[in-house]
Amino acid sequence: MLGTGIIKGLATTAKNFVGSFHDPERMTTVEYPEQQIPLGEHYRNFPFLVSETAEDPMGTLRCVACQICEKECPPQCIYIVKSKDKKPDANGKQQLYPVIFDIDTSVCMSCGICAEVCPFDSIKMDKVFEIAATDRYSGLLLDREQLAKSNAYYNEIRPAEAAEVDGRLAVAREAAEQKAKAAAKAAATPAPSSPAAAPSAPASQPPPAAP
Repeated sequence: MLGTGIIKGLATTAKNFVGSFHDPERMTTVEYPEQQIPLGEHYRNFPFLVSETAEDPMGTLRCVACQICEKECPPQCIYIVKSKDKKPDANGKQQLYPVIFDIDTSVCMSCGICAEVCPFDSIKMDKVFEIAATDRYSGLLLDREQLAKSNAYYNEIRPAEAAEVDGRLAVAREAAEQKAKAAAKAAATPAPSSPAAAPSAPASQPPPAAP
């Protein structure tokens, strides 16, 4: 019969409407922005750069400007300029760093490929989705100062993932320290002296010529 589906749909709506008064958990309307549903840990929006500390984000960026994320980005929304010099990172190791690191969020499609290919765990996916701006060009073009967020923030929004990353980096850091100590110990240990060469026998003199 024509219109049966519409009638069934209206009946279901009326049933849920009446039932919602007796069961508050069935209320599905959220009064945004006053009320917001908590986002799951695996929710992703736009990327951000991880720095070790919030006090000195530019000095403790994990990014070494390898430009892998820039090359792998499908919409090509990442722009990086590598430094000419090196500076110590949070572990004291001399590293290159990005002089410019821009992400055009008006083009970014939040695919997460940049975070997957980063070998230094320096770029991760954020959960911030309220990024409205009056200018779509300058307002949605984020530079490295705007992208930098501390590792504590990363642990706050993605605790399980951040704990795994921190554990892996700690193991790698410990292995590098042990390797450096072993190299320093080997350099400080004197090389074994070679045995003294036996004195060579004097060369035989030819017999004197007869007078």
